[in-house]
Amino acid sequence: MTAMKVTAELADWIVGLKGTDIPAEVREEGVRTFVNWIGCAVGGAHHETVDAALRAVEPFSGPRKATVLGRREKLDALHAALLNGITSHVLDYDDTHLKTIIHPAGPVASALMGLAEIRPLSGRDLLTALIVGVEVECRIGNAVYPDHYDRGWHITGTAGVFGAAAAVGYAIGLDAQKMRWALGLAATQSAGLREMFGTMTKSFHPGRAAQNGAMSAFLAEAGYDSSEQAIEAKRGFANVMSDKQDYSEILGELGTRWEAALNSYKPFACGIVIHPTIDGCQQIRDEIGGARVKEIAKVQLTTHPLVLELTGKTAPKTGLEGKFSVYHSAACALLHGDGAPTAFTDEVVNQPEIVALRDKVKATADPNCHEASVTIEVTFNDGSTLTKHVERAIGSRDLPLTNEQLETKFMNQATLVIGDAPSRALLDLAWTIEDLDRAAEVAEVSVPTAKLQNAAV
Repeated sequence: MTAMKVTAELADWIVGLKGTDIPAEVREEGVRTFVNWIGCAVGGAHHETVDAALRAVEPFSGPRKATVLGRREKLDALHAALLNGITSHVLDYDDTHLKTIIHPAGPVASALMGLAEIRPLSGRDLLTALIVGVEVECRIGNAVYPDHYDRGWHITGTAGVFGAAAAVGYAIGLDAQKMRWALGLAATQSAGLREMFGTMTKSFHPGRAAQNGAMSAFLAEAGYDSSEQAIEAKRGFANVMSDKQDYSEILGELGTRWEAALNSYKPFACGIVIHPTIDGCQQIRDEIGGARVKEIAKVQLTTHPLVLELTGKTAPKTGLEGKFSVYHSAACALLHGDGAPTAFTDEVVNQPEIVALRDKVKATADPNCHEASVTIEVTFNDGSTLTKHVERAIGSRDLPLTNEQLETKFMNQATLVIGDAPSRALLDLAWTIEDLDRAAEVAEVSVPTAKLQNAAV
């Protein structure tokens, strides 16, 4: 495999792909990805982060033709991509490619939905483009993970911009030359720092990746050129931003090994590495009952070092910080049995009973523990103990959410924003995306009534 042809060969594959080349099971997972993304985008639509972003960008919007999902406001397509990328990620409830911890749909689907409202795009073509984008971003992520991530890059932002560029470029019919340019333009806009975890800026990363990726495709369409070796060149993406460059992860088995088929969906609204702890603590609560939770003297977690590196905030003060605290998450799961967005509000993070139990949670990093596993030992006031080991959490590839669980997750989020009947209509559209003549219909149905939007605000 010649490294100097990576960008070109990837571009050739993208533009040569036909929707019929994608296996049925991959398309089915693509639909699940889309359903989950819509639910998360609508569910997060009225978070204070989104309100702030709208106040900032509305004065600069071009023609207001594209919907901010779950809201009545419209923006130009590029700013709508930014906002929908933010809304879909702000609750940290979105999808995860577990091999890289990329959240694939946010950058890609947000860019495509903005496109669908300004140019004709069928649901089937949107789904094909979504799968293309997810495949591209996850393969590029595989090539540099974990070194790239360990340096401090937020890989959803850095790889996501490639996925958005590839998806929009595919949907608007770029040729191979222009697709190379689009990937190059995406590479030079690859960004996102892990330092931002626990702040509003974390959700800015997939939003900006969606906006910048779409812009990359539009620039290339207009004849705006770039390096055609942007991924693999000495001063290109992979060499500048990572000590690891495994180009076989990008080009190997294209069209036969599908990363897009490996997506997973969160049952809990926080960092993915906390999920085994929440799952285990919920199981413990179910076993001992809520009353005995108050008799807990100590909770000892044994987990992988990455868990504490990513989610080691011992004293979170805000809901966003709570999403990166394994201590808060354990306490909330034990005390309330909760891991949904309701567990990660400013109010809950600062509840005295949560803080008191959180202070009893200790954690030990063990490199021999798999990053997707945890051992929880609870000691009670009478000296008795209970131990629970979680090998893989619900929502993992080993224990994936069913379609019924995805529907419940969708409705629990969307109903609060647009009401029950509109949520069911939106869910039906999402499941049948391939049958829609106009993919933009999805965005139109997501708009709440004025009364509901005012209530949400």
